[in-house]
Amino acid sequence: MIKYDKLWQKLEEKEISQNMLMREYGISSSVLYRLRYNESVSMYTIDKLCNILGCDIGDIVMHYRD
Repeated sequence: MIKYDKLWQKLEEKEISQNMLMREYGISSSVLYRLRYNESVSMYTIDKLCNILGCDIGDIVMHYRD
């Protein structure tokens, strides 16, 4: 299972709101919904978030064995 709990911590740390992600960076509300509920998103989205936050994948995504 993939979880994005660390993403929300990183956003708070960088003082970037979900609204800002949508307005300034073009992240759709449906993508934010999928992230919030740990659903699948594309690697393009993960790459874009890493670039926005200046971090690596492991800083925002965690893998847990089922």
